[in-house]
Amino acid sequence: MKGALRLLQTALLLALAGCAPHVIRVPAGRPGAEQPPPTRPPCRVPATLRPYCVRGKTYYPLPSAEGFQETGLASWYGKDFDGKKTSNGETYDMYGGTAAHKTLPMNTTVLVHNMENGRETVVRINDRGPFVKGRIIDLTHTAAEKLGMLEKGTARVRITALGEAVTVARGGERFEQFLPHQDFNKGDFYVQIGSFLERANAERLKDKMVGWGRPAVVREYQQEGKKFYRVQVHAGSDLDGARRMERIMEKAGFPDAFVIAH
Repeated sequence: MKGALRLLQTALLLALAGCAPHVIRVPAGRPGAEQPPPTRPPCRVPATLRPYCVRGKTYYPLPSAEGFQETGLASWYGKDFDGKKTSNGETYDMYGGTAAHKTLPMNTTVLVHNMENGRETVVRINDRGPFVKGRIIDLTHTAAEKLGMLEKGTARVRITALGEAVTVARGGERFEQFLPHQDFNKGDFYVQIGSFLERANAERLKDKMVGWGRPAVVREYQQEGKKFYRVQVHAGSDLDGARRMERIMEKAGFPDAFVIAH
């Protein structure tokens, strides 16, 4: 048992090193100065991408090379959460056009495609969740209705990040061009490894993680009149690194572990 614990501690320390942020050094006014990497200029919108008009602005699916796409189960949340605060401070409206996602930056606009019936809708991320492994997005009542999944409750979907675009004139030619957008691979990521009704149980698990050399927190969450205590292990600022930590936690005996951003 002690040998297995040492191996797990070693794996966790290696994952921590892999999640460390990288600083790009570039020439500056004085030797040794550090500057952030330059912002990449916005690219043209491929002619094959279908536009979406959202709140008076034009959006397109971001190319896979710079965007975000994910496939999994969608669910929806309604009356128990209606009128409560979302993760970005807004008031949840079950009849609005928003959604909860575990890692996408707040206010990201996404296209949700129901792979079971071909229906689509566009929503804006303003909350965190769903707190269930395998589910990738929690929709409002209205969005679920548009996708034809209200009665069933869940559906297999593909979500694609959308980028805002503007019309640009250059050299006598007019074309659509993406505006700069957030890096979907960067954030403050954690891996949730447990959820308890008793705080003492959550604190014990947190202390075990700290003993393994991993910063961990206990976060309170109200759901259906019950208070849950969720144990989350810090996994760095890079989504790929956080995914690696998720796999390590799965192998360490936490099969329901999943990545979430704060």
